[in-house]
Amino acid sequence: MLRKIIKIDEERCNGCGLCAQACHEGAIGMVDGKAKLLREDYCDGLGDCLPACPTNAISFEEREAAAYDEEAVLKAKREKAASPALPCGCPGTQSRRIRRASCEHKAPLEDSGYAPGELGQWPVQIKLVPVRAPYFDGADLLIAADCTAYAYGDFHRRFIRNRITLIGCPKLDAGDYAEKLTQILRENDIRSVTIVRMEVPCCGGLEQAAKRAMQASGKFIPWQVLTVCTDGTLKA
Repeated sequence: MLRKIIKIDEERCNGCGLCAQACHEGAIGMVDGKAKLLREDYCDGLGDCLPACPTNAISFEEREAAAYDEEAVLKAKREKAASPALPCGCPGTQSRRIRRASCEHKAPLEDSGYAPGELGQWPVQIKLVPVRAPYFDGADLLIAADCTAYAYGDFHRRFIRNRITLIGCPKLDAGDYAEKLTQILRENDIRSVTIVRMEVPCCGGLEQAAKRAMQASGKFIPWQVLTVCTDGTLKA
């Protein structure tokens, strides 16, 4: 439908995040250090974010956009309220892609023994990652038990490379991952799912949650399960 909606000038945006805080509907998020309109259907077009922007990077435009979905906004608010809040609004929870060149060690690789990581986004914890983020669209998804990265020495190159990574531990984290994973699979264009777990029984909870999420999503998504043994080998 044709309606009034916000427009964000990325060149002017300084990444302060004030607009995201001012958006009561949760339509705006921080991606790669810049403000982004993540959900058109969450934007009510009233512009609470405009006065919060110190660089005048936000304006109105009239264009074809999804209708404002108040019911979806209220549901998202209830889900957020039910989640435990982190102290101080930790900036480490802000969704962003990782530009590898800015993170690499500066010493020559042959001298330092350093191997650059393959992680392509942040955050990675299932409980912290947003349901909707640009890096999910067209992604090959890795759902991994957090111990696997320590047990399997070549984890970054073998599993993380070219995938979006989600990690968790069903034994230590409260609650069930299935509902959050279902939302991620349902609301994004996920191409494939790879589940990597340890051979220990408690990791079965992560595998089962991922399988239930794939079934509940209503989509056919290619998937596989790989098991890492405690000696660091892959189970045949």
